Amino acid sequence: MAKKQKAAIDNRHYDVIVAPHITEKSTMVSEHNAVVFQVASKASKPEIKAAVEALFDVSVVGVNTLVHKGKTKRWKGVPYKRSDIKKAIVTLKDGDSIDVTTGVN
Repeated sequence: MAKKQKAAIDNRHYDVIVAPHITEKSTMVSEHNAVVFQVASKASKPEIKAAVEALFDVSVVGVNTLVHKGKTKRWKGVPYKRSDIKKAIVTLKDGDSIDVTTGVN
């Protein structure tokens, strides 16, 4: 069996993946071998795939992205808008897993 070659970690990979997105729904998705990350708004699917493979040493099968538009809220009668958030649902190869509670090496 060929040994899997680890991808080189580039500083740009740290800029692509902002944080893990931990909610009830993302926990339910993790049962289907997927992880949800908050990513940079300009990040593309190939960049996200390369960053996850390099940082966590896993094989990525697919990447789905969505942009969660910020809500308009009011504070003391003054309206403001929350920031837009781009999320990536990263599906991993069977047998691979990421523990988002431990962090990155």
